[in-house]
Order: sequence, then C-alpha cells, then structure tokens
Amino acid sequence: QVQLVESGGGLVQAGGSLKLSCAASGICFSIATLAWYRQAPGRMREWVAQIAPTNTRAYEASLKGRFTISRDNAKNTVYLQMHSLEPEDTADYICSARTDRAYWGQGTQVTVSS
Repeated sequence: QVQLVESGGGLVQAGGSLKLSCAASGICFSIATLAWYRQAPGRMREWVAQIAPTNTRAYEASLKGRFTISRDNAKNTVYLQMHSLEPEDTADYICSARTDRAYWGQGTQVTVSS
C-alpha cells in the first residue's frame, strides 16, 4: 500500500519561509518522479514543481527562484523549500509520486498572512 504523508505546513507571515516534507512508503522511491501541487480554495489544482529520478528539476515559471524541490532517496522523502512567501501562495500543498501510476498525499496547509 502506497502512502504519501506531507508535513511542514503552517501559518507564516509574508516574506517568510517554510520547508515542506513528503514521506513515502510502499513505493520504489528511487525510480519515482516526484512532484508538488497546490490547490487554493475555489481554484484548480496547479502544478508547482517536480524532480525526476535523475534529479532533473522543473518548476512552474512564476515560482522558480523562490521554491526549490529536492529529494532524499535514503529517507524516501521529497521536500519543497519555499522562500519569500506571498499571500497568494496560500493553499493546500500536495505531493505526488509517479511510477506505474500517480499516487497522491492528503496535503498540508500553508497559510501566508499579509
């Protein structure tokens, strides 16, 4: 059974930083493509960033430079470091792992106050 468990969300002031974690189990982590998505209330889920098994990274264009995705295969964990947070970054952040199919976590809430 595949499980993805996000953590690290919370309330932060604008300009602050947060580091999200997503711990995976039941999946061959080292060959998975890992991604972060986010969904704000009343909005569609949007792709934030992804990291391939080769460590190749890709970002949503408007977030590049503020967000950094990384992975630790020894810990079966993917991270999202976020800097210079803005109120518009407020959302539920959800991680995804794809091998034969995509698996999803439950999300962790990030709230950025102005």
